[in-house]
Amino acid sequence: MSTDAFNALACPLDGDSLTQAGASWRCPAGHSFDVARQGYLHLLPVQKKRSLDPGDSKEMVAARQRFLNAGYFQPVAEAVNAAVLRDTIGTNHPVACMDAGCGEGYYLRQLATTDLQLSLIGLDISKWATLAAAKQDKRPRWVVGSNANLPVLPETLDVLLCLFGFPVYSEFARVLKTGGVLIQADAGPNHLRELREIIYPSLKPEKMPAEHAPEGFSRLGTQTVSYSLTLDSQNAIADLLAMTPHLYRASAEGRARAEALASLTVTVEVTLQRFLRQADPATTTP
Repeated sequence: MSTDAFNALACPLDGDSLTQAGASWRCPAGHSFDVARQGYLHLLPVQKKRSLDPGDSKEMVAARQRFLNAGYFQPVAEAVNAAVLRDTIGTNHPVACMDAGCGEGYYLRQLATTDLQLSLIGLDISKWATLAAAKQDKRPRWVVGSNANLPVLPETLDVLLCLFGFPVYSEFARVLKTGGVLIQADAGPNHLRELREIIYPSLKPEKMPAEHAPEGFSRLGTQTVSYSLTLDSQNAIADLLAMTPHLYRASAEGRARAEALASLTVTVEVTLQRFLRQADPATTTP
């Protein structure tokens, strides 16, 4: 239907509501944040950064953008879209959805192709990722920020996506409405196994998803998205490696083995978990 920018933003310094005034957003205390020329909003104060340039590098973002735009993870995006559609049936207002750790915005752009009426915000700690997202689609609100301190007002989101990111469940629970849905995607045990077998001398056991739902949530369901993917060029293989942490974890010898490949068939295996935001017991009447 339509896609608009999400506007229920909070000051990252004091949590008060932000109001747009021209090319800036301001809170009642006078804290002001300028919209970048490319259209994204920087809401990660320097005192809350752990490094000078946190998050994915410019090169990693470019590799991910090329790889995802080629459609290699389209089945994952379709599964995410189906989950959002299933969990928002009957909603009679624009679905407010955040992608927490949005990267260059691929999954929000895919969600915008559905028939839902949407109010979207993509947040990433990497300014390079947010810049790339803003260049590709002007409709969502693109924000540089941290999952540890989401610059969003409490209980304003219907859906929160955390796709291959770093979940901070206490923050997710704070910004989701009661009855809102968290959709979390994580690499399954066999995800990119063939690539990992090439670049590492041995594979460590994969961490399995927790059996219990995070505090404040109940589990709605879990599904596995699995398929075989053939990369028929060295460039595609290089982009896949560059967009993952494996590029930095592998030894020089392991990276060299990957660089020598002309083609590669890998398994894509993604665990998709859905959680319902429960009512706060402190606010529930007996």
